Amino acid sequence: MDSTTAPAHWVIDSHHSEIGFKVKHLVISTTTGKFKDFSGSIETVNTDFTGATIRFSAKTDSIDTASDYRDTHLKSAEFFDSANFPEISFESTEFIKVDEEDYHLKGNLTIKGVTKAVQLEVDHFGTTKDPFSGKTKAGFEINGKIKRKDFGLTWDVLTEAGGAVVSDEVKLHIHVEADKVEG
Repeated sequence: MDSTTAPAHWVIDSHHSEIGFKVKHLVISTTTGKFKDFSGSIETVNTDFTGATIRFSAKTDSIDTASDYRDTHLKSAEFFDSANFPEISFESTEFIKVDEEDYHLKGNLTIKGVTKAVQLEVDHFGTTKDPFSGKTKAGFEINGKIKRKDFGLTWDVLTEAGGAVVSDEVKLHIHVEADKVEG
């Protein structure tokens, strides 16, 4: 069966999506956070989304870790420097189907003016018609890891035992519900 269709445009439904992350704190615990202000789009000609072009951006000053003190520090020049680098962005270079619902998403991630190639793992949960809005929806879960220092987020302090207060490795955990733009 041919999976090619007319080009389709999808936009992230920010009310049903979450852009989250986890990072080790003091080597012994995990701190979680998310970005509250984000947007993204998917352009595809295949019903299974293979070969899709995916774009995403998040406002760095919308970071939320459930601590105003920590959020202020993360927005400062020691981390995201939100005043000078207001957005994180991503643009795909490949979206490859591995099996029925698993994909590899490759692309360029830009944080604090530094762009690096990343690979993320994607579960595509299918598409359905929303009975309330009437919109066609697609669901995805995206996971991956990055090294924050690769993107200029180099603030570091060691504990008395020699471990990092904040781990270099950041785990990304993203839930996306996208709406097909009709017409």
